[in-house]
Amino acid sequence: MTQPDRPPRSRPADGRTSDDVSPLDKRIIEHLQADGRRPFTKIAADLGVSEAAVRTRTNRLIERDILQIVGVTDPLKLGFHEMAMIGIRCESAKLIEVADHIATMPEVDYVVITAGSYDLLIETVCEDNEALLHFLAERLGAIDGVRETETFVYLRLVKQTYQYGTR
Repeated sequence: MTQPDRPPRSRPADGRTSDDVSPLDKRIIEHLQADGRRPFTKIAADLGVSEAAVRTRTNRLIERDILQIVGVTDPLKLGFHEMAMIGIRCESAKLIEVADHIATMPEVDYVVITAGSYDLLIETVCEDNEALLHFLAERLGAIDGVRETETFVYLRLVKQTYQYGTR
């Protein structure tokens, strides 16, 4: 019998793994999705727990990369006038390397490896058409392993939300 590549996770006595998110954690997340600036004291009062418990659990969720608290902006109101989704086909042996490289680019705010017509989907935010052209022709096109791209320029952003709740 061969050994697995990574050791199996041990479960605590309550049956949860260390990656589990408790029902209280989920309720805290839902409050922060509705308003990331909501004071811990108000969340605690609504949930019937201490402010220290909310603070501790929130910090743990952040440390475990389950939660981020950020200011979400409208790029169009900050002087970025071109947003685009770009489908990328890559050499299969270089897929992860290409994805990691693209993820470091400041123009890119979203990178996902996909199954389907494209190997990667990325979202980019640029100041204008010239900046988007430079990004496509000189930066993205120069990455070793990128075979072809298709660009979908946004005409209007109708909905963008981060309030999808928890399961």
